Amino acid sequence: MILRLLTILFWGTALGLVHTFFLYPISLKFWTLFQEGVQSNEGTSLPSVALIIAAYNEEDVIAEKIENSLQLDYPSELLNIIVFSDESDDRTDEIVAGYQEQGVTLIRIEGRVGKTECQNRVANEVDADLLVFSDANSIYEPDAIAELVQGFSSNVGCVVGELRYQDSSAVEGESFYWKYESWIKRLESRIHSPVSGNGSIYAVRSESYVPQSPAAISDFTEPLSIIRNGEFVKYAPDAVAWEETSDSTRTELQRRIRIVTRSWNSIADFPELLNPFRDIKFAYQLWSHKILRWLSPILLVIVFIANIGLAARDDSVMYQLLLSGQFLFYLFAAFGWLADRFDIESPLTIHVPYYFLQANYGMLLGLMNFLRGKNIVVWETVDRTQE
Repeated sequence: MILRLLTILFWGTALGLVHTFFLYPISLKFWTLFQEGVQSNEGTSLPSVALIIAAYNEEDVIAEKIENSLQLDYPSELLNIIVFSDESDDRTDEIVAGYQEQGVTLIRIEGRVGKTECQNRVANEVDADLLVFSDANSIYEPDAIAELVQGFSSNVGCVVGELRYQDSSAVEGESFYWKYESWIKRLESRIHSPVSGNGSIYAVRSESYVPQSPAAISDFTEPLSIIRNGEFVKYAPDAVAWEETSDSTRTELQRRIRIVTRSWNSIADFPELLNPFRDIKFAYQLWSHKILRWLSPILLVIVFIANIGLAARDDSVMYQLLLSGQFLFYLFAAFGWLADRFDIESPLTIHVPYYFLQANYGMLLGLMNFLRGKNIVVWETVDRTQE
């Protein structure tokens, strides 16, 4: 009886892990072979665009972001650049105000209400066909806005751009992870919609915008709201924003905890999208890409404990080999942790396992926050003086 239970636990959790990280993107790739592409907006008149930049204590980067925005290859008469300051207490507002004569608008919001509520208020004030949301540290390619615009069609309410990381980043695992995520988003977009946006670069049709709860993570829930209302979200891989990854794995861990905490709290407001009888394609994507992924730290613990039990009770060499493989993976991750702790450059063979486990640790803490009824509404700007 115990052996049977261990076998079910091991293979069930192992299948969940293999599915969310490997089988899911493979199934998407297979699905796209039978899926027709969606027509873009090419050939129609250009819409007006409001580029809305989120800022909280961004004095180190906001000038570079505004200069980048002013140089975008999009008609200036159709592009309105807006920076909202969530009660910044450094020189952010002063720097932005210096660009007023060049058409940049500063909207200061008092009360430290968080990014999502700031976006709601600004979206309500802006008169433009499309709203493009960006972060202060996201540097756009010159044609990024134009590429976002081309992604729209009559039934598309949101277009998500591609975030890329500078190769010089100290946290290589994050860059590796985002390349993997970008590949999945391309596939998801071809069969239905990506399951989330990207706070660095995504656009929403003004008439499709749905105000979000201040506690929600807007680049996740806004696309979900648009999908719930019957429109599609599309991915524009040629609409590129560049960022540097976190300067330390500690910073990346805190970011992961914040995102997963808010994501669990947010998905609780969209139970109907998890119902396969409502939309089997999108429910499959949401369960496979998000729910199973967020549960992966629990699955990792179960599969490891069950493997130990099977290796001790079953004569099969297979379980011995699988357990040895797990121990080797965790050993590589330990070497990656030591390299990070002592600031030693490490190869991907040990850095990626370490990054993977740290990301799962962050997801575990995010899940625990959600189960305790905790959420994280406001964000803190990274101290870039240490980079």
